[in-house]
Amino acid sequence: MSSPIKEKILEDMKVAMRSQEKERLATIRLIMAALKQREVDERIVLTDEQIIAVLNKMIKQRRDSITQYEAGNRADLAQKEAEEIRVIQQYLPAQMDETELDKIIQAAIHESGATSAKDMGKVMGLVKPKVQGKADMTIVSAKVKEQLAG
Repeated sequence: MSSPIKEKILEDMKVAMRSQEKERLATIRLIMAALKQREVDERIVLTDEQIIAVLNKMIKQRRDSITQYEAGNRADLAQKEAEEIRVIQQYLPAQMDETELDKIIQAAIHESGATSAKDMGKVMGLVKPKVQGKADMTIVSAKVKEQLAG
């Protein structure tokens, strides 16, 4: 059984080919290659959750690259990475707003009985499955740290 996300990516690839959107097509092909690589390596058919994890990893890699390119005064390459992020994000679920994220973090802190930054692992363990793919984990981590400190 194929996943809805993967089907959308394949359909968008065909549309990009027909309309000759070279950059978009190249990014979609990168996505497909990453998904296929994971399927072959692990001998599985990816679920939507696994596809979201791959897409999040791709976005994280591009954000790291942007930081490196900006440090090296290569705005052209940083812009290319930013465009790839924009295309990849189209296949992720809608991102959570801050109030919803704060509620989940507060509930996890209460549930785990966390009192200090030492308990961050417990809180993240509860928060991560609820927000995976719907929020940037770097931001989530910072918010948890902030709420445990305050």
